[in-house]
Amino acid sequence: MLRRIVRSVAILLIAIPLLARGDLIEQPLAVRELAPGVFVHIGLMELMSSANEGAIANIGFIVGSDAVAVIDCGGSPREGRQLLAAIRQQTPRPIRYVINTHDHPDHVFGNAAFLKDKPIFVGHKNLARALATRGQFYIDTFRPIMGDTLISGVTVVPPTQVVERELQLDLGGRPIVLRAWRAAHTDNDLTVLDVTTGTLFAGDLVFREHVPVLDGSLRGWLIVTDELSKIPAKRVVPGHGEVADWPGALVDQQRYLGSLRDDIRASIARGASLRVATESAATSERQHWALFDAYNVRNATAAFSELEWE
Repeated sequence: MLRRIVRSVAILLIAIPLLARGDLIEQPLAVRELAPGVFVHIGLMELMSSANEGAIANIGFIVGSDAVAVIDCGGSPREGRQLLAAIRQQTPRPIRYVINTHDHPDHVFGNAAFLKDKPIFVGHKNLARALATRGQFYIDTFRPIMGDTLISGVTVVPPTQVVERELQLDLGGRPIVLRAWRAAHTDNDLTVLDVTTGTLFAGDLVFREHVPVLDGSLRGWLIVTDELSKIPAKRVVPGHGEVADWPGALVDQQRYLGSLRDDIRASIARGASLRVATESAATSERQHWALFDAYNVRNATAAFSELEWE
């Protein structure tokens, strides 16, 4: 009881100066503790919109004895502020790292909420280039979808520390291992393993329920999926979908990606047109995935472009 009171007082002492500065204080985002010190918010199984305020990706944080690491900040500055409020509800410890698993808006549009805490922003070695190339395009694209109020605060925040291959960070007696991957879901995918609890934050290298979205390399993703399975984790937080045991969570995704590859290769071998190939690829998977019709043709188009000249 005494410990709980002390923590509440410490959190209040942090909140008072924030209010004095006039910062926006949001209601805490709903999070659950998967394992001691590991918290996650499960995003909605929807496309980004003004109604859901871009809150469609899984995001979370890990608390060490000295500091906090945030893994992705959500699809809007408001969701980022709600995540910050959820962190402050759990601990007054400083936010030392904000880790972006890749460059997509539903994972990085909330970054601006953490700028005042002056954390180290960490990402794949290709993330800065991806954000420089696509960041403003993403903002312009989602402004009419989500509205000026939600988008106006979005800031493109490049990493201040990059991961070439693998990097271990310490949150105070709590090591986390970051790994950069070859082109797969994107060309800037990063995973985060909490060694203490065996919890893997996989970003969008792992999808569950939500159909996988291809924005990098299909062949690379299939290779990476095999390599991912060797990580000694107990559970995985996918980029979208529910937390699951590891590595069993990969089975459905591997089947979908394999079906997409095989169907596209068969269409190319028959001399089918791009339209015919993309409309028929992986259709046997439709019943297994949410948002299948929103993404599958786009996935098949990217796969066709990649496999046409192999």
